[in-house]
Amino acid sequence: MTKGQMEAKISEAISKFEIEYMGRGPKNIRTYIISDMIIVRLTGFLSPSEQKLTDNPQGIELFKKVRTSLFEGGRGYLETLIIDVIGVAIVSTHSDISTKTGEKIIVITTDRNLEELITKK
Repeated sequence: MTKGQMEAKISEAISKFEIEYMGRGPKNIRTYIISDMIIVRLTGFLSPSEQKLTDNPQGIELFKKVRTSLFEGGRGYLETLIIDVIGVAIVSTHSDISTKTGEKIIVITTDRNLEELITKK
């Protein structure tokens, strides 16, 4: 599998997680493998009601708490989907959402340099 193919499969796995577990998939998703990190950028995944909720500071705080709690609850499922693609252990998974841009970033660190593994195959 090439680096581009692996990045595409990771994007598919994260999109599946977002749809099945979080209830809504992103309009756009892009994955980047850099050494032992996987960086995923999702855009266009906020529902109209979530966008409205983030119009005020209290809504932003509530939205972030709910989304963080949901993400943490599904972390095991997400990591299983990713491990099925990459074939190495995950060290940690981080996520944050910008309520200003509606962008979500997920950073996953692995126990191996994925770029080296891809080029050795």
